[in-house]
Amino acid sequence: MPELPEVEVVRRGLERWVAGRTVEAVEVLHPRAVRRHPGGAADFAARLRGETLGVPRRRGKYLWLPLADRDLSVLGHLGMSGQLLVQPEDAPDEKHLRIRVRFGDDAGTELRFVDQRTFGGLSLHETVADSADGLPDVIAHIARDPLDPLFDEAAYHLALRAKRTTVKRALLDQSLISGVGNIYADEALWRSKLHYERPTANLTRPRSAELLGHVRDVMNAALAVGGTSFDSLYVNVNGESGYFDRSLDAYGREDEPCRRCGTPMRRRPWMNRSSYFCPRCQRPPRVAS
Repeated sequence: MPELPEVEVVRRGLERWVAGRTVEAVEVLHPRAVRRHPGGAADFAARLRGETLGVPRRRGKYLWLPLADRDLSVLGHLGMSGQLLVQPEDAPDEKHLRIRVRFGDDAGTELRFVDQRTFGGLSLHETVADSADGLPDVIAHIARDPLDPLFDEAAYHLALRAKRTTVKRALLDQSLISGVGNIYADEALWRSKLHYERPTANLTRPRSAELLGHVRDVMNAALAVGGTSFDSLYVNVNGESGYFDRSLDAYGREDEPCRRCGTPMRRRPWMNRSSYFCPRCQRPPRVAS
């Protein structure tokens, strides 16, 4: 699933190509793409028609397009394979095109939602009352992300200690910190020399601050090169792939030498995912007898 850097790359592209444009028509080609919209496909298309899209916003892995002068937003979740593409109106339809949004101007481009596995989708939602950033109500529980200027480090550290879980579970807990997924969790833990099963209860304030710094560093590095793309997925709005996968230190490097000590990297099954780590640099915590 795309993580913060990949979603932010898409958000920036939408800000350039879509913000300020007025919707002329919406075509829903697959009902699952709007399954989170309570009114269904016809209602989604009718309510969006004639609306002007505002500047796209993001929290964690979610992004939304506020509607100008309305307390409504188009919420997008990319799921496993979703793509928001800005394409020429006369470009051939993608094989897995799910939603088409046409605009009432002469720019010659349209917005397309393409999703092979149909786990993602678009939906209309009301804005949280008194929300400074126009947060859609259905994601009000999502915490701020580490690149958000309003992210509260002190509160995060206290919540981390109180959670009494393991460090990777805490990084992936979107109610504590949003936007971090499996790839960037493994990368930040490798940089911090922390094993993924390290308990959070004994994580000191300096260590949690160091880990948070590595999370920010790895995400900013990924943003600089367009994110991490696998199998032509997680692309920007022009369909271009990011190439941070060439700079990964941990994720996907099973049996390859650790870039720090040379020990072969290992992969272990973890919560229906995989964790990649160096057995020498990231020693597992001792089990209490």
